[in-house]
Amino acid sequence: MSGLKWIGATLGWSLGGPIGAIIGLALGSIGDAFADGKGTLLGDGQPKQQRPKYRTRPDYRTQQQKRAQTTSGDFEVSLLILASVVIKADGSQDQRELDYVRMKFVEMYGKDRANKAFRLFKQINNQSINTRQVCLQIKTMMDHAARLQLLHFLFGIAQADEIVIDEEERQIYTIAGYLGISSRDYNSIKAMFYNQSDNAYKILEIDKTATVDQIKRAYRKMVMKYHPDRVEHLGDEHKQGAEAKFRQVQKAYEQLQKERGF
Repeated sequence: MSGLKWIGATLGWSLGGPIGAIIGLALGSIGDAFADGKGTLLGDGQPKQQRPKYRTRPDYRTQQQKRAQTTSGDFEVSLLILASVVIKADGSQDQRELDYVRMKFVEMYGKDRANKAFRLFKQINNQSINTRQVCLQIKTMMDHAARLQLLHFLFGIAQADEIVIDEEERQIYTIAGYLGISSRDYNSIKAMFYNQSDNAYKILEIDKTATVDQIKRAYRKMVMKYHPDRVEHLGDEHKQGAEAKFRQVQKAYEQLQKERGF
């Protein structure tokens, strides 16, 4: 399969801006091309001149409309780039973190597509990435639920070697800020990867002093925020990935039910 057909859905807004430049350089390094040899781009059946080149600046004035058009491919390349940033946060690359990226991609996309994605990932890893520019493009073009899913994946990478070091956590925190993710959302997702006594409260974004009614309201709110259907537009592979995060919310609520006896 030639070009980037293996991404599944065609790339949308990620063909432009800093992400498009990074992907274009990575493709050039592995001798690949956007075209499939038939005058189309990414195999989507559209002539090249009808689609922007990867160095084109996205039209942020129509960001709300573009967000609705975020594809599985847009999410995938954003994930590859941010995963590279986190893995290099401590100045070295732990094989367990690289294995985690590969494993998660196999789970989401299958072995063949994951192998192709990891080939691209290696080339991205060789580049110097402006994290702020990349994140601002994602923030502008990607909806909130998908950005939360990106953050969840990044914590999984950092924990793959069984410990989240300070440099990795600081990098993820910085990314979250650039992505426009609130501190409450950040701490909620972070708590899913730590074994601490107050994790259930943090996941539900409440204090230990919360009443039973407040816990119930918080749970209903988090169910709506983290429900896998919120990322349904990205494809089944990402909806399935979001289920892990959703189960953590359910587990936190059940833990508090047991502790509080309601």
